[in-house]
Amino acid sequence: MNVQDPLEDVLALVGTSSSLSTGLIAGGAWALDFDPPPAVKFNAVRRGHCLLIVDGVVYPLATGDCFLLTRSQRFVLASGPDVPPAPAGPVFAAAGPDGFARTGTGDDVFLLGGRFDFGARARELLLDALPPVLHVPASSPAAAALSWSLTQIEAELRDRPVASGLVAEHLALVMLIHMLRLHLAEAPGAGPGWLGGLADPVVAPALRALHADPARAWTVADLAAVAAVSRSTLAARFKQAVGQGPLDYLTGWRIELAAARLRRGDGTVAAIARAVGYGSESALSTAFKRVTGQSPREYRRPA
Repeated sequence: MNVQDPLEDVLALVGTSSSLSTGLIAGGAWALDFDPPPAVKFNAVRRGHCLLIVDGVVYPLATGDCFLLTRSQRFVLASGPDVPPAPAGPVFAAAGPDGFARTGTGDDVFLLGGRFDFGARARELLLDALPPVLHVPASSPAAAALSWSLTQIEAELRDRPVASGLVAEHLALVMLIHMLRLHLAEAPGAGPGWLGGLADPVVAPALRALHADPARAWTVADLAAVAAVSRSTLAARFKQAVGQGPLDYLTGWRIELAAARLRRGDGTVAAIARAVGYGSESALSTAFKRVTGQSPREYRRPA
């Protein structure tokens, strides 16, 4: 059986893409108030130090630190806690020909940022499993890999070789994966969901097996054998980590795969049913309607 990574599966299913925004150079006393971003926002401090303020919580940021905002909420970047913030929009709209926005006096702070865009199912499948702010300090184990990615992004944006934008965007996705890995390593059991399952050494092998062959007629005994534990142990640990039993999770994942194929117009309903593990179109239709409230044909039909 091939080993499959659920994180890769989910990132592919939700259509993850990245884009880089204007860099920020700042100095002296400064503060910028950002409107709630329409997508997942990231920033990295390449030089200097500043504060990130989100919902009244202050995060000190130093050179090498990165952060990810997984919710659409207002935030402030500032040199200190008592500086009145100015709207960030006009500052970035006035960015110079070098592609950098500037605020305050001097250039002792440099931030590189961008955003990650996801498909319609990302909130439920991925983002709700993450904290509102994912802060990666320079001292963390993931910092070295992030620093390498950021250095390469900076070089692409500075030197502008052929296809630099595409390369930089792919490097940003590498950053995202490293940040998610860090979250899994440092926050096991942070909440029920498949991310919590990946952090559990008993549940993770069973999750990978389900993702490697979702069309297989899995039993709890099969999955327990993969995880090298008893059926009762696997069932209890899976429910605790993921929030549902292994076969309920399998049903939900099959429906996600079927829904993605329906959105793409990828084959007949009968062919999709066979591909995701249902013996007939009617079996898929029954499960699909139970989970989504619509039949596959209703789901596929344009509004």
